[in-house]
Amino acid sequence: MTTLQDTAPATAAPAVRRKPALPARAASRLAGGAARIVLLLVGLFWLLPTVGLLVSSLRGPIDIQQSGWWQVFTKPAQLTLHNYSSLLSNDTITSSLLNTVLITVPATVLVVLIASLAAYAFAWMEFPGRDWIFLIVIGLLVVPIQVALIPVSRLFGQIGIFGSIIGVVLFHVAFGLPFAVFLLRNFFAEIPRELLEAARLDGAGELRLFFTVVMPLGGPAIASLGIFQFLWVWNDMLVALIFANADAAPITVALQQQVRQFGNNIDILASGAFISMVVPLAVFFAFQRQFVSGVMAGAVK
Repeated sequence: MTTLQDTAPATAAPAVRRKPALPARAASRLAGGAARIVLLLVGLFWLLPTVGLLVSSLRGPIDIQQSGWWQVFTKPAQLTLHNYSSLLSNDTITSSLLNTVLITVPATVLVVLIASLAAYAFAWMEFPGRDWIFLIVIGLLVVPIQVALIPVSRLFGQIGIFGSIIGVVLFHVAFGLPFAVFLLRNFFAEIPRELLEAARLDGAGELRLFFTVVMPLGGPAIASLGIFQFLWVWNDMLVALIFANADAAPITVALQQQVRQFGNNIDILASGAFISMVVPLAVFFAFQRQFVSGVMAGAVK
């Protein structure tokens, strides 16, 4: 006769918890407060030149020549806005800032618009030679800018736009399009086909489909491209130094000429360089969320 103890199921032995391996324990410890402190120190060290540039732009030329910028923490009376007032009253600097805006904004908008249309065509439209043309566009990525400086200069001289803002803009657009088309085409190709087919069934044409479906879905990638293109054009000096004359020179060329003419005018150079740096930072932080979303989406896909 079986008893209750005989019919009761045997209790399972308690699971033995394995001790984490040494690399796992080290990683978990590094993920704590110590890692955050190290990253904070690295970030502060990375921002040190920017802080030095800002402080130098707020000091007078005599103070800059006599002591380092860190002396301002013990002598805050050295801080002044005279450098910025003198800089903004300089017609060369103000006109160069305007030229920089007139070059950067059209070059960025044209690249984003043309590349978006081309990327949509390469991703979702069927036409003869599509794959071969896309391969040619990809091949243009390996062409260095230096190779095209002389022939494009001669071409712009023949058509009468060499030395003007239009010539600088066209050069930036031409060399910004291959990477832009490659980036957006890969992103647009991941859009679900069902969305496009549903829009076509509702009677949407290609342009309406592009502006109402593709553009909103591709917003993060387009924002990332816009930031890349804006930063590249804004900080460029090589193209502007060759293709822009004195009336069309951007801020980078104007600052370079200040070095050549005056040599040790660090007060003008520091304030001008900081103003030139603030605008790209403002653009980046304004579109930071879209930029991060586009980068993460590209990493997953």
